[in-house]
Amino acid sequence: MKNQSILISGASIAGTTLAYWLHRHGFTPTVVERASSIRPGGYKIDIRGAALEVAGRMGILEAIRAERTDVRGGSVVNAAGKRVASMDGDTFGGREGEDAEVLRGDLNRIIHDLTKDKVEYLFDDSIAAITDTADGVRVTFESGETRMFDLVVGADGLHSNTRALAFGPESRFVQDLGYHVSIFSVPNHLDLDRWELTYVSPGRTALTYSTAKDTGAKAMFLFASEPMSYDHRDRARQEELLAEAYAGEGWEVPRLISGMAGSPDFYFDSLSQVHMDRWSTGRVALVGDAAYCASPASGQGTSLALVGAYVLAGELAAHDGHHAAFEGYERDMRPFAERNQSLGPANIKRMVMGSRSQVWFAMKMLALLKYVPGKDRMMAKVLEPIQKAANAITLKDY
Repeated sequence: MKNQSILISGASIAGTTLAYWLHRHGFTPTVVERASSIRPGGYKIDIRGAALEVAGRMGILEAIRAERTDVRGGSVVNAAGKRVASMDGDTFGGREGEDAEVLRGDLNRIIHDLTKDKVEYLFDDSIAAITDTADGVRVTFESGETRMFDLVVGADGLHSNTRALAFGPESRFVQDLGYHVSIFSVPNHLDLDRWELTYVSPGRTALTYSTAKDTGAKAMFLFASEPMSYDHRDRARQEELLAEAYAGEGWEVPRLISGMAGSPDFYFDSLSQVHMDRWSTGRVALVGDAAYCASPASGQGTSLALVGAYVLAGELAAHDGHHAAFEGYERDMRPFAERNQSLGPANIKRMVMGSRSQVWFAMKMLALLKYVPGKDRMMAKVLEPIQKAANAITLKDY
């Protein structure tokens, strides 16, 4: 087998899934991860369509179902905390069989458990330099070690270090959609029982929810913003930016914001997409957010990671050389990735209102929704583009 030794940068869902399929196809994957372990917790994510099929082929559907968030529904509230409208779990958590909603960390733990005894994981390390040669890729790690691999795959997210080393600066590929997002764990001071509350003001959305697997709660903030310049590892500055963005807001926002200080899983970043002409160069390729980030607004980032890893590993197994494998990977994945990326810009405009009049109108419509005949069909129509995009690829049997 050619290209047997493959280094994967990043131990998030795209990286662990790729490691699983590569090992299953007979390759020898190694995963390097800057963090000291698999990251726990994280926000709730949906697995839909073709991604559910990938999970089924991995034999983890039962484990995923056991970790379902089981969110029963959600309400939209005003500044005084009054519930303007409520919807059941079929809208918030997805219909049983059509998708599965779990915490991101739980899904990654399930996949990592499949590979931890079969795949080499290098935690607390990262790639410092890549030298692509005719015979392989010489990789120098930040720890100082140098090793040779047949191929290198970047599965290291929106701010991919691998992409920067092999393809060029991030500014060439990352497109800011004009919004920022922050998510972190907070105490469940509202005593939510598998319920989600959402507060909307002009240019600002805040929500909090609890799940069946967490005694605490999560807080999530989405807000319109100009591009910001800050160090992505400078948590203190990110906390300042979030507090400034929500200064003076009502409802439970001040208390939720105050919970970020001691939260173990604080996340803050722009809502951005990655667009590239090619996802490979020489012996280096990209998968997941590093190659085709659709932004959290699409709701399809995890599904793209699962499907992309499956296709890339399968194409490597189906071809003798990496050039043909990378071409096959792009040919099959690019239409699927672009279809799902198209969801983001439209979705975020429904999630963050631009003006007071838009907020007022949306609240009135939501309050009247329960009286509207055929509201279930109406909601199904809203979700239809996501379901179609989630199924916009036919998976090969490699």
